[in-house]
Parts: sequence; C-alpha cells; structure tokens
Amino acid sequence: MTKFLAVLCIAGMTCLSTAALAATPYATNANRLIARTDTTIIGQKIEVPKNPTVIVSSSTFAPGMRTPVHKHLYPHYVYIMDGTLTVVNSETGKSYDMKPGTFFLEMLNTWHYGINKGAVPVHTLVVDQVPAGVKVNHVLKDPTEKEGLAWKEH
Repeated sequence: MTKFLAVLCIAGMTCLSTAALAATPYATNANRLIARTDTTIIGQKIEVPKNPTVIVSSSTFAPGMRTPVHKHLYPHYVYIMDGTLTVVNSETGKSYDMKPGTFFLEMLNTWHYGINKGAVPVHTLVVDQVPAGVKVNHVLKDPTEKEGLAWKEH
C-alpha cells in the first residue's frame, strides 16, 4: 500500500508539473504565421536587391498625420502594430486601409502616401531592403514637402 501511495504521489506531481508548464505562457515556442506573400499591395512581384542592406525602423502617425507623396524603389515591408493606416495610390486614387496585425509590402515605383484618418495613433514596424550604400528607401514627389515628414533619414 505504501508503494502504491508513493507511485500515486509521483504520478500526481508529474501531472501537476505538466499542467503548470502548460499554464506558463513561455513554456514552449509558439510561432504564428502573420503573412506570406510575393507581391506588393497592388500586385507587383517582389524583387530584392542582390546582397541587400536591411533597414528596420518604426513610425508613429498621430491622428491626421500623413506622409508626403512618395515612392519606394526597393521592397518596403510594413507591419501595423496599432491603429489603421490608409495607404493611397496617388496615381489611381485607390486606397487601402491597413488595420492592426496587418503585414504588407507597399507599392514599388508608384506615387502614394500614408495617412492616419483615425482617432488613435498608428504605430508601425518597417523593414526596407536596399542596395549597399542606399540610406533611405523613398523618393519624394515634391522635395519641398520634406517638412513634417513622417519618417527620418537613417
């Protein structure tokens, strides 16, 4: 009987330990696919520069803030952490509302701008892949619009 109780106690502790580990939020590595794509938001195929430099930045758009009209020459990946960012294709007038948790590639060689039409700030994580030596991945349509730019040069 004593042996039986000892085995029962060990089995019980094992179950409790396993349950405790399962309840711990960091007990295992949990990966969640956010996005898988090979095109920009307007359907362009992605072409990564050979041996690219990766630039990672974050942006905050206060309510009402917008970028100047600009274009990207190289892949420009955006993840929306908070708020809704509206990306407007200046050439077609089509707009795309990007909500929290959305990952997308902005259009390449196409004039566009981003605007926060909401009441809360938009927070983004941005990754650019550029050729060696390139400092920024945007070209302004009107260089005089640089004041109030939503990003800083790296």
